[in-house]
Amino acid sequence: MKKIITQLCPPIVMHGISKLKKLSRRIKDGSAASHFQDLDVYWNADMAMMLETWGEGNVWSEIQFLMVNCEGRVLDIACGTGKTMEVISKFPALDVYGCDISDFLISKARERGIRSDHLVVCDATATDYPDNYFDYAYSIGSLEHFTEDGILKFISECYRITRKSSFHMIPVSRSGKDEGWIKRDQSYYNNSLNWWLNKYRTVYPNVYVLNSTWEDVISGGQWFICLK
Repeated sequence: MKKIITQLCPPIVMHGISKLKKLSRRIKDGSAASHFQDLDVYWNADMAMMLETWGEGNVWSEIQFLMVNCEGRVLDIACGTGKTMEVISKFPALDVYGCDISDFLISKARERGIRSDHLVVCDATATDYPDNYFDYAYSIGSLEHFTEDGILKFISECYRITRKSSFHMIPVSRSGKDEGWIKRDQSYYNNSLNWWLNKYRTVYPNVYVLNSTWEDVISGGQWFICLK
């Protein structure tokens, strides 16, 4: 049905539909204009280009250490252009899938040769995957861009669809304070380690923290290892 609608509707109409979807997501996830998930950036060519190099020398090495002894089906949540999927696909014991809210970024993942049947355009807070469909899941530099309500839904959904454990890299404030929702290149939470631990522990019984080598001037990366 989606293909038929796409063929029948002029491009300007389809563009308008896409804008309405993004606006709807903003209204659902954010209660005020100053506090909403900034989605437009995920349809931006510059963002897609940045995602091709963002994890070099830090998180892309780290995710390989985390996944090297794993086997089974694994989901890259908010997979973007599929670069991280490509990085860990060298491990033959892993069957790597990806999902992202941006059909534009998913198209980039397909262009790099990732199988279409392993890629899904969806909202990470409400996927259509069956319960425990994946053995493992991970996200990198994504969850902090969700609203607080979206964060809790994201974590709950990850718990539902993942059978064993999930790994999430998030920037944590250098100050150790909950600096809240801030706006730089993108809007995101720059909060304390305990703030994030409390979010994960609403769902996961066992959560461990490892330092990441990723950093910027106001944040340091942390991996949250969530075990069922």
